[in-house]
Formats: sequence, structure tokens, C-alpha cells
Amino acid sequence: MTDSPADATPYEVLGVRATADDDELRRAYRRAARESHPDLGGDARRFRQVQIAWERIGTPAARRAYDAGSRGSSGQGASGPTGSSAWRPDSGRDAYAPPAARRDSRPRARSHGHPGGRSREVFLQAEREWVGLGDPIEDPYDPTLIRSAPRHIRRLLAEALAEEATASIIAEMGIGVTVWHDLDAGAEGKLDHAVLTPSGLWAVESIDWGAPVRVEHGEIAGETLAPGERPVKELVRAARAVQKQTRVKFTGRLLVVPDSAVDEDVQVVGSPRKPTALVVRRSALGQVLNGVWSPEGSVDVFELRDRLQQTVRFV
Repeated sequence: MTDSPADATPYEVLGVRATADDDELRRAYRRAARESHPDLGGDARRFRQVQIAWERIGTPAARRAYDAGSRGSSGQGASGPTGSSAWRPDSGRDAYAPPAARRDSRPRARSHGHPGGRSREVFLQAEREWVGLGDPIEDPYDPTLIRSAPRHIRRLLAEALAEEATASIIAEMGIGVTVWHDLDAGAEGKLDHAVLTPSGLWAVESIDWGAPVRVEHGEIAGETLAPGERPVKELVRAARAVQKQTRVKFTGRLLVVPDSAVDEDVQVVGSPRKPTALVVRRSALGQVLNGVWSPEGSVDVFELRDRLQQTVRFV
């Protein structure tokens, strides 16, 4: 389990409703632990999920804290750009709400557009339809409300948080970097980020499925992907649409995922000599954008930035 809103809640892991009483919760835990125990033919990863779920809601005090919005001490935070949680509070509504403006004086990357903006709009609309159009929502980022929402709605919020985490990393790279967020890709929807550095121009998607994923036959595979979802293909199409619109060629395409989603910092999709895309852990994004995986040579940053400023459109 992770702290991502896209991940299964402890109640979902144990197979009970959030309103289950303590006895029902204990029975569900014993059943899940027995079925998943490796010594009894179960899966070790699933067994670990059950243990984390029980740590979070297995006692009345822990359950009250979780229901009130605490993330607990288990699992890996949804977290900060490089594995810390400094960029976003660990609990309560602020863990899900749009981030507050930074007030430090350090030079930051030039930024255009609104990271996570469209994803938050889609999430809020879906949440409103789920609650009921006539029912008031006092706080759309109330942790209790979010955790009770269907998983596909929580996934929408997780996407916004992922985009904001990527934006936070890029902002820290300094004034030599320029980034455009939420680019209009026409019929292909949107491209999350276009990042211009001295090493190249990168098409970037930020995604969080709330569970581990893997590269398989040139695509991303995992238990929590939606039926028919093809992230690599969707990234390629969105990048091509932006290229056609701006007449600027991308150096490469990146799929940025939480550190807990993959086992390696960077995984190549396609041929190593000419990758279709790179799957990049969030904590390794800065290294990739700084040129570790870029072709030899540099780009004319000023020319590319001027062209993009004149031609790029936002959703």
C-alpha cells in the first residue's frame, strides 16, 4: 500500500465497508491474513498489504486517526518530489488540496500553465456527480469524503497530485529550465508537461496508479490500470500532436511515476538506441532532465523557447 488516493484503502484491502464494526474488522483481517500468508500458499506482497492495512485501522485509536485524515506511518508517502514529504502536508485536507504558493527567494524555473489544473477540474466534477448534483459538498478535499469515493474518482485526484509533484521538482531546477503545463494536444487530450532544458525538450506525463507497474511488450502493465489503458501510446500521440502544433521536435518522452511503482530509476520502453519512452521514478526525474539520458549535444534553448511561447496552447 502507498499513501496515494489511487491506492486501495485499508478497508478495501481487508474487504469490509468503512462502517464495519470492530468485530467485523477483526474477522476480515484474520481471513485476509490467512488467505494471503505465504506459508499457506498466499502472496507475500498481498500479505504485506494486509499487515499495513491492519496497522492503520486495527485499533480504535489508529482507525480514528486514519478516518480523520492521518496517513499513518506505514507505506511510502505520496510525498514529496524526492521521497521527502516536505512539499506537501502528510495529513488532513492539505494533503489533497492544491498546494500553497511557495514563498522562498531561490531562483526557480520559468513556468507557464497550471500543473494539475485540468485533472483537478475533472476530479471535482466526478466527485460532484458521485455525491449528487443537488447535495452540498462542504469541502471537496475532506479526507473522509475522498477515501469513501470510488477508486476511479480517487485516481483522478492522484493524477493531479502526481502532476503537481513533477512541477515541484522542475521548479527547483532553476532559471535555466522552462516548463509548460497542461498543453492542449487536440483530439489526444493534453500533454502534462513540456520541459525545456539545455539537454533537450522533453514531453512528460505524470501518472500514479496507486500500485506497482511494469514494462511489458512496449507498454505499461499493472493490476490497477483501466481496461484498454495504454499510457505509452497515449503519451506518444499527445507529444506528436503538440509537435505538429508547435513545429518543435521533442528530444524524448518521459512517464514519471511514484518511486514505489517501479523497481528501477529509469526503464527503457522500446529500443535502447531509440527509446519510445522512458519510465522514470519521481526521485530520478532531475537527473534525466539534466541530460543523463539525452542524446549527445545540446539544443538552442532560446530559439525553442521563443517558438514554444508563440505557438503552444493550453487546455
